[in-house]
Parts: sequence; structure tokens; C-alpha cells
Amino acid sequence: MHALVIDDSKPVRSILTKVLTGLQFQCIEAQNGVEALDRLSHMPRPALITLNRHMPEMDGFELLGRIRRSQQYKNLPVVMISTDSTKASIEAAMRLGATDFVAKPFTPTELVARLNALGLIQKTNNTNESLSKTQRSSSFDSHTNQPVQNKAEKKPIRLLLVDDSAAIRGILSKTLRDIPGIKVIGTAADGEKALTFLEKEQVDIVLLDIEMPVMDGIETLRRIREKYSRLPVVMFSSLTERGAKATLESLVAGANDYVAKPTATDNDSIVARIESELVPKLRAVYRPPGTNKECGNHTASTKSPIQSRWTKKSQNISVIVIGVSTGGPSALAEILPHLTVADAPPIVVVQHMPKEFTGHLAERLSKMCKHRVSEASHGQALQPEHIYLAPGGSHLEIQKRGKAFILALHNGPPENSCRPSADVLFRSAAKIFHSDTLALVLTGMGNDGLQGSKMIASEGGVVIAQDEPSSVVWGMPGHVVRAGLADAVLSLDRVGPDIAMRIRRQQQ
Repeated sequence: MHALVIDDSKPVRSILTKVLTGLQFQCIEAQNGVEALDRLSHMPRPALITLNRHMPEMDGFELLGRIRRSQQYKNLPVVMISTDSTKASIEAAMRLGATDFVAKPFTPTELVARLNALGLIQKTNNTNESLSKTQRSSSFDSHTNQPVQNKAEKKPIRLLLVDDSAAIRGILSKTLRDIPGIKVIGTAADGEKALTFLEKEQVDIVLLDIEMPVMDGIETLRRIREKYSRLPVVMFSSLTERGAKATLESLVAGANDYVAKPTATDNDSIVARIESELVPKLRAVYRPPGTNKECGNHTASTKSPIQSRWTKKSQNISVIVIGVSTGGPSALAEILPHLTVADAPPIVVVQHMPKEFTGHLAERLSKMCKHRVSEASHGQALQPEHIYLAPGGSHLEIQKRGKAFILALHNGPPENSCRPSADVLFRSAAKIFHSDTLALVLTGMGNDGLQGSKMIASEGGVVIAQDEPSSVVWGMPGHVVRAGLADAVLSLDRVGPDIAMRIRRQQQ
């Protein structure tokens, strides 16, 4: 029997295919709704479809509606698998005709149980043996879109917990103790104790509270960056107004990522938050041992033949669009001051970040740049020597109104599980500015910006990707590079100066 596996993430498709193959399915994969319809028209009638919700070109809801309107497929089992597992999303999926809904992150055991309940598993000895191997070796992290390795295949991540609350340290230690691949090797109640611990032990990641006695989290972070410039640090903070400002300050100062402290008081909710949000981020920012004690910035840009594509292009830059996620605030703080040259084109930025943070980020960056940095507003005119930041929770597009260019905000469906999405911004820029568009794809998880970069490249614009050594997570830029779309692959310290030089040449 056949199964059609539909997801825009290749690692997710690989995991699903591995599980379903162990259940005696012959799997055919598709990366979006349009491709899935083509696969359906050429393959034997499948016994099962697994369907992601958010995908480019045609999302899961639209595809599900089309499937259910088809007489041939109206009774076909369709299991929706998505990170968007809110009550409203699940209810919408079921109204459209989904047979079941599985939330990411999922385990093979959970998926098999759901398929078994639907009567879709033909159990044999070979099936059980194959499934057992799959369950032992495969699990899936929906935040990084990567399969999680078996504990026996990889040394555990050595984690230092720094928090002045003994209760928080206890809950974290107890919960993380049961997570494969992560080992809490020490705890500290303040920054001074944490720095002392780092002198004595090899640590892979520091989980750092902000508000602590003796030495707070931001000062501790600065001290860590002075001596361990590449050691991943994840901030653990509240999303209050005060907490948001402090967290933003730490991200600009070099923290790799942050996780909001749980507001719930019951243990189950706290454990769920740790497993669903903290653990994936720890795995995403992890660097193998031996890379954490490098001092100073990464200064050598990646040497690649594709860099010559940018140097050979003669481009008039009318707009610069930037897509960035994990590690973004410090990357923007490094790049944007270089780009505030006289008569610089407008710069529009999508930073994946909650709405509580984006206003503070714009304010913080504005103090570092000669040009104004502001959170974009609907209908705002696009002007030279201005930098616009997409508000958290809203897509941002560039539109043309008469002879003027304006910014437009909307609450359309998330793309690549993101709103704002770099793809939305990039596509709008390509449609209006064509070959005069310059796109930067910087550090971050996932593949947001990939489809938009394809459109910019097809219009003759320039796409620049941050290199892997200087990225906190080489997800977004890595996808662009592997797709052959990057006209240049540059280290973080080269991006700003190189673009500024091109802008100055353009003005001569």
C-alpha cells in the first residue's frame, strides 16, 4: 500500500517516510500542495496521506479542501501533522476533513499509535522488527526541522544552569535529566559562581537567568563573551515589559537565543514548556566540543567560487531586505551601523521575534545607527536612509502606490511557521524592484527566506548568505547556499562593510 508524505521540510519527510516504510507503506514524498496534487495524479491511490499545515505555494488547509472535494479522494485517510496545534487550528483541520491531527514535535511511537487507531497498520513480524528499529533511532525536533540522534550515537550536551531560584534549578535539572542527549553537569545561583564553574569544567551550553544577585545575567554574559566568544548562551527570562527589555539587551550583547520562563505554576505545564521550547533551542545552538573557547570574531569570509557572481554583477541597489532569526539581534547590531551611509537605500528587516520584543529591538538598534530604525507601521512610506523592522506577529510587504512605495502589514497565515516571514517580504520586493533588490539571509533556524530568495534570483537581484562559522544556526542561510542561490557567502564581519562599499560605488 502507498502513502503520500507532504511536508516542506526534507528532514520531516525523511522521518515520516522511515516510520511508514517500517509499517509496510511505499512512500512518495511532496514538498508542497502543488507538488502533492501532481504526485496524486500519477501514483496509485494511496492508503494514507500525511499533511503539513504551513507550506509554500499551497498550504495544507487548501490542499485538504481540494482533496475532500474530489470524488476519488473524499474518503481517503488524511493525517495532518503540524506545529500549529492550537485548538482553533485543530478544529479547522477537522472541519475541512482531516482524519486525525498529530502535533509536532511527535515521536514514532505516538504516530504509530494514531495510525493503529485508524486501522491503517498491518502487523507482521517484519513490521514490528522494522518499527522497533525506527522507534529506537528516530525522533523529530519540529523547531530545528532536524532528526534527533540516538543517545548512543552522540555525546550528550553538557549544560550549566544558572538561576538564583533553587526551585527553578530543581525543576530544570529533574526534567532535563530524562531528555536524551542532554546532561546537566552543574548549577549556579549567580554569575560569579557560573564563571568559576566555567574555569574548571567543559561546558557546551549555558542556560542563564537575567535577574540574579551578586552578578546579573547581562553582566555574566559580557564576561562569558570576553573569554568564551563561541560558547552558546541561552537566556531564561520572563516576557514581562521589564523582562523583554532585558532579554533584548542580552540578545544584542551576544546571547544566542532565549526561552521565556513558564508562567504556569503546575508542574505538568512547566515540564511541557521545557520539552517543547527549551530543548529544541538547546539542540539548535549546540556547537561540538573544541569550538567554544575561540576568542574574537570570526574574521575570514568563506572562500567560494560563487562569490565571484556578486563581484561580476553590476547592480543598482534600490532596496535591501533582510531575513534573520536565531542570533539575529547581535547580527543586526554588527551589520546595520555599516549600512547607514549617505543616501543609502531603504532597509527592511524581518526578525523572527515576538511582538513584545520588536519595538524594543528597533529602539535599541536606532541608538547604534546613524539612520533611524523603527518598527514598521501600515501605510508607512518607504524612504532612503531609513531602516524598518517588521512587528512581531504581522507579515510585512512592500507595495507600490502611484509613484510611491509603502509598507503594508497583514495577518495572513504563517509561512514556514513564521509570521512575519522573510519569504513574504522577499517576494514583495522582487515583484517591485526586480534586479535592484539586494537580499541578506542571516543566521537562523528553518528555511524561511528560501522561496523568496528564489524569486529575487529569478528577477536578477542579488542574494547574500551568512557563512556557517559565523552563524549561530546555519539553517536559513544554509538552505539558500545549498540551493545555489547565494551570490556571495560572507562572514558576519564582512557583510556590512562589503555592502556599504557597493552602495558608495553606486553613488559615484
